[in-house]
Amino acid sequence: MALFRSNKNIFSLTEDLLVRVREKLATESDRKSFRLVCREFHRIDLLTRKHLRVLRIEFLPSLLQKHPQLQSLDLSACPRIDDRVVSFLLTRVGPGSNSPGWANWTRGLKCLVLSRTTGLRFTGLEMLARACPCLKSVDVSYCCGFGDREAAALSCAVGLRELKMDKCLHLSDVGLAKIAVGCLKLEKLSLKWCMDITDLGVDLLCKKCLDLKYLDVSYLKVTNESLHSIASLLKLEVLGLVACPLIDDAGLQFIGHGCPLLRVIDVSRCEGVSSSGLISVVRGHSNLLELNAGYCLSELSTTLLHWIKNLKHLEMIRIDGARISESSFPVISTNCKSLIEIGLSKCVGLTNMGIMRLVSGCINLRVLNLTCCHSITDAAISAIADSCRNLVCLKLESCHMITEKGLCQLGSSCLLLEEIDLTDCCGVNDKGLEYLSRCSQLLCLKLGLCTNISGKGLSYIGSNCTKIHELDLYRCSGIGDDGLEALSRGCKKLAKLNLSYCKEVSDRGLGYIGHLEELSDLEMRGLFKITGVGLEAVAAGCKRLADLDLKHCDKVDDSGYWALAYYSRNLRQINLSYCGISDIALCMVMGNLTRLQEAKLVHLGNVTVEGFELALRACCIRIKKVKLLAPLRLLLSSEILETLHARGCIIRWD
Repeated sequence: MALFRSNKNIFSLTEDLLVRVREKLATESDRKSFRLVCREFHRIDLLTRKHLRVLRIEFLPSLLQKHPQLQSLDLSACPRIDDRVVSFLLTRVGPGSNSPGWANWTRGLKCLVLSRTTGLRFTGLEMLARACPCLKSVDVSYCCGFGDREAAALSCAVGLRELKMDKCLHLSDVGLAKIAVGCLKLEKLSLKWCMDITDLGVDLLCKKCLDLKYLDVSYLKVTNESLHSIASLLKLEVLGLVACPLIDDAGLQFIGHGCPLLRVIDVSRCEGVSSSGLISVVRGHSNLLELNAGYCLSELSTTLLHWIKNLKHLEMIRIDGARISESSFPVISTNCKSLIEIGLSKCVGLTNMGIMRLVSGCINLRVLNLTCCHSITDAAISAIADSCRNLVCLKLESCHMITEKGLCQLGSSCLLLEEIDLTDCCGVNDKGLEYLSRCSQLLCLKLGLCTNISGKGLSYIGSNCTKIHELDLYRCSGIGDDGLEALSRGCKKLAKLNLSYCKEVSDRGLGYIGHLEELSDLEMRGLFKITGVGLEAVAAGCKRLADLDLKHCDKVDDSGYWALAYYSRNLRQINLSYCGISDIALCMVMGNLTRLQEAKLVHLGNVTVEGFELALRACCIRIKKVKLLAPLRLLLSSEILETLHARGCIIRWD
């Protein structure tokens, strides 16, 4: 009776109160639980949901009809969407008349994510741009076939504020000009890997889009002339110039004298940039918040250091790969008190004493990268633990001298730690994992190549680190089925797991993995003891699996692949190279997995040319990337190769 009265009180809440309750739910799992309570709660969820990420294109029409208040729509997981589908989704008959109009879901849409939707072209894009009057943000990154016509279509969205076109490989200055002229309110633009963009396009962009606050031209072959144009942007706050081979110190001088509001600059891997250019930038922008100069400096010079110390508000600095002396660290720790992230990966000359001097003043550090700093020992880790109690991320890959003593200090002091990378730290053992398991907030733990850990160490992690969602056990030869049992009992939120070359894992271990319902990413290369039985347990239990690597799992028979084809409908990427799959099983996998976008299919000894042909025909309308042995280029029919090419599929011949 008490339970009935409680439920009655809940159901007496007004619609307005239920809406406010739903708005307080922070996570997707909580919102899912809310809508499963009853029909009324489900109705409230439909009416109020503002963000939707669609995983299966076949459900898209009904989902859009049920959610009239959408502000953000993510279709990046729907590779099969094309102009025809867009036309169907947009067109309707106006209520009470025979006049055509746009569907209701477009009216309030502000953000549209179309990343990797390679089937879409300019006609569909233009329809979307015209149908969504409130559209502010569009992401068409990694649509490699997109070019100037698609850019012209996007320019119809005159209210656009944010546009991401990374790796739209056919975009040239002509398309960029269309966007610059049509989208004058643009504030954020990313053009990474758009290799046909030149100084001319960047110059016109800077003359037209005066409100730009964020611009990323990383990996482009633009020159100092582009930097001269960019320097005129009075509102620019963030500038990305990663691996731009033709810019140098002279170009950075333009930036140093312009862009008065610049707060973030990334010149990492720019071969022509030296301390001189960075001094120009730093000297002209005393309010800089982030400076990324990774792998472009040979050394951190005293002159550059003199100017960096004046950056009182600096929060992030990366000088990966540079030679650095111990005397540099006191200058940084004394003057840059606001630092929360420091990148020192592969820095030459880094010692324990240097780290001690650094962290003594930078007590607010949250992220520290010491990857491949081979001289670092437990003494440095102890100093970090004592000074940086708010540390969230610590990267120690290939720091071979770290032992359980250092991990003991971290486990005692850095209780907020969420990510730690101990890959190839051969001094890490089970006792060290016991100490580390005190960091109960851990979300990501990387232990690849740590050969001294076993199931006992994993049991500590499984018992205490229940929030963990990513675990890397690559080539951890001491890990077997017992460790996976402990893991599956405690780490129910695990989403990414790497078990590659953990040779003691068998079907029993995969049975435990099958209990991890949140698992989406699983690597298990070279597990020679597993068979179809183990793969079936994983497929049946891990319904969210999206990325699966089975390379060199040659004892898995067709029964496992049949289970995969039946259960794993959310798979997007799969690696079957060197597996024993047959013609029929390959056709079933490639045909049934309707969300599959990428497949690696080399050295499949039991698959004939006819098997490959049929498998590719079964998936040709949606597959985006496939890896095949080079001899098949001459054996497969020209028809299937032309069809794949026409659909935008990239074939990598091995």
